[in-house]
Amino acid sequence: MSHATDNTSVDSEKVRDFGDDLQHHPTRSILNKIRSRESGDLKSLVSNKGVERIVSDLQEGAGQLGPLEQPYDIHKVETHPDPHTDYNDADPWKYPIDQDSGLRLVDWTPGDKHNPKNISKAKKWLYTMVLGAVCFVVALGSAIVTGDMERPAQYFGVSEEVIILASVTVFVIGFGVGPLVFAPMSEEVGRKPIYAVTLFVAVVFIVPCGAAKNIGTLIVCRLIDGIAFSAPMTLIGGSLADIWEGPERGTAMAIFSAAPFLGPVCGPIFGGLLCDHAPTWRWIYWTFLIVAGIFYVIFIAIVPETHHGILLKKRAKKLRKDTGDSRYRSFNELQIRTFGEVAKTSLLRPFVLLSELIVFLMTIYMAICYGLLYMFFFAYPIVYQEGKGWSASLTGVMFIPIGVGVIIATIAAPFFNKDYNRRAQKYRDRGELPPPELRLIPMMISCWFVPVGLFAFAWSSYPWVSWAGPCFSGLAAGFGFCCLYNPANNYIVDSYQHYAASALAAKTFVRSIWGACVPLFTIQMYHRLGDEWATSLMAFISLACCVIPYLFFFFGAKIRTFSKYAYTP
Repeated sequence: MSHATDNTSVDSEKVRDFGDDLQHHPTRSILNKIRSRESGDLKSLVSNKGVERIVSDLQEGAGQLGPLEQPYDIHKVETHPDPHTDYNDADPWKYPIDQDSGLRLVDWTPGDKHNPKNISKAKKWLYTMVLGAVCFVVALGSAIVTGDMERPAQYFGVSEEVIILASVTVFVIGFGVGPLVFAPMSEEVGRKPIYAVTLFVAVVFIVPCGAAKNIGTLIVCRLIDGIAFSAPMTLIGGSLADIWEGPERGTAMAIFSAAPFLGPVCGPIFGGLLCDHAPTWRWIYWTFLIVAGIFYVIFIAIVPETHHGILLKKRAKKLRKDTGDSRYRSFNELQIRTFGEVAKTSLLRPFVLLSELIVFLMTIYMAICYGLLYMFFFAYPIVYQEGKGWSASLTGVMFIPIGVGVIIATIAAPFFNKDYNRRAQKYRDRGELPPPELRLIPMMISCWFVPVGLFAFAWSSYPWVSWAGPCFSGLAAGFGFCCLYNPANNYIVDSYQHYAASALAAKTFVRSIWGACVPLFTIQMYHRLGDEWATSLMAFISLACCVIPYLFFFFGAKIRTFSKYAYTP
């Protein structure tokens, strides 16, 4: 009988956690915690080599970074059901006793209707669209304020740089900080409670942003909003992985990947319209409050808990209560850690992984792309409002081609995914995992679109040149941004499967910090270098980054052999 991790057992003494308090034998740590929490009957059940073997298998490949983050996605643990098991009538799933551990190990049964992966396609797409919409709204909140920066700056009596700091920078910084906290919390309590609480807090704190009487209130409340709104950006990828099987996940992930780009692109469009037609700048926040509130209610009403480990833990707990048999245990319950251990590991692990060449260079590349997107929010007003004398609402319309490029990239994603599956099939036929480098092919194609779009924007941004030049250059840039994002994430996940969440958290943190900083110097850079050379500088940087996917495509496998933490099957 197969369960979620590898059938190869390793010496558990080789499994060590990151941090001084986690250096001891992981199995002993787990058993000690179980002994301290459970009754005397359970002590005798778990104090055996069978449980040690299961926990050791669950920890396999952990190296020096601690327990696996998502063992259910990677491994299978071999169990040995007792053929003479007696079954309880209160157990509809008829879980057998494992011969080695003496426990009734609670896992999904074949065709289990409570398994999120077994829900209907219609429900999967409903949840996917709602999750994507929430992600879009969250991203919208980071940029809708850029449509009207002048009026709030005048109201608070602050400079352009300070209002950018208060409304954009601190919000995007929150995007980077939140994942370090919410990702480990979701592993302990589930995704739905984190969504429910953080989104509620985020919606509530839009109110003081709109009602702010001083700049300090705006700074603090926008920071809180950014941290709270980061939860969906952090957890939605996991929610989609919960409900979709790997081969069919591509389109769903493409929708999720498009949302962080479409949201900010639409922000200046809506913000510009409100700037020109709303009686006060506060209506930007009131409008965002209405939209965010509506989607919060829709999300809470429709999307259920999907985290497999949490659902199975609840099932095991219910079975213990219904049957009176304390031997029912989910795999997650065999890996008990204190919240302090979880928090320490999750806060340190992403920064440790930044020392990995693959994580570091991919993080730098994605940070540059993210920063370029936020650079556009301030470059477009310089080119169109200062250079051509356009209104804020008309300038906002110029962002539409970037959005169209993102949509084209989203439409192209299933074709890239189909090509990946075709190339990967020969490895699967041999029972091997496809090499992560196959994920890089879309990046190798799309990386060139970003510098092409930037150079086109740069040298068509003269005031006497048609508006169409810089406008339609956004088509190539938008396509490149979105097409780079998903393959980069997939490559990191495939290269660091055990620690994918921490690797992505590291990328998100650095990306958000850079994206938050770029608006602070964009206006000065354009005024000092000129529109053409300011954009060209960023174009040359993005051109240099085109080397990265090719470097890893040809040398990635060799680089991983020198890695301490990269996944090796």
